[in-house]
Amino acid sequence: MPRPDCPWPKVVSGLLALAASAAVLAVSSAQEELAAVKRSVPNLDRGAQHFETCAACHGPDGGGTRDGQVPRIGGQHVSVVQKQLLDYRHDRRWDLRMEHFADDHHLGDAQAVADVAAYIHQLEPSGPAGQGSGKNVDAGAALYAKRCSSCHGARAAGDDAHAIPRVAGQHYEYLRRQFYDAVDGRRPNFSPAHIRLLAQLEHDDIEAVADYLSRLPGGQAGKSAAGSEGGSAR
Repeated sequence: MPRPDCPWPKVVSGLLALAASAAVLAVSSAQEELAAVKRSVPNLDRGAQHFETCAACHGPDGGGTRDGQVPRIGGQHVSVVQKQLLDYRHDRRWDLRMEHFADDHHLGDAQAVADVAAYIHQLEPSGPAGQGSGKNVDAGAALYAKRCSSCHGARAAGDDAHAIPRVAGQHYEYLRRQFYDAVDGRRPNFSPAHIRLLAQLEHDDIEAVADYLSRLPGGQAGKSAAGSEGGSAR
């Protein structure tokens, strides 16, 4: 027990208060910048120029890499791309490469974020996503329908109005890693409700859902299938 005159309890309390205050300011700053991005009218020509840097990793069509080290972003909803870029910028999502390229040195202002997000949205990745073994795709489809479809949609097309990502056609290994990152606290921009839902999945469940999603039509090509319930993911 500290002595009555010990200053440490007050010091710790003060540091915690400062940390909480800093967190509130960071959230406020991110929200203000996102609002500015949404007010901006995107310019695809400038977006193409900004994307030249992104293409070095994500590819010219935004297809990423089949091993899941780089996600497929071509055709993703504008609101999702905007939010993820700003989350990297404001320490709400962690990846050294993305934190570097999403900073205000590479994307100087809200207009730049709006431009590149709009450009990414209209890209059409070619070729299939990286997939899993295919052994438990049916189980993955059933789990997805039960646990995930109410937000991400029946065909995993997401929702631009609510910044819910299209996860159909995303690389299997990338999806699998994001599930684990969320549960293990490495994706601070995931909501607590989302993390609780993912934490209920067993290892085999995660692999099954990720494999199922990787086999769905994604990007711009998946838009026509977004409202369809029929057809096999395989």
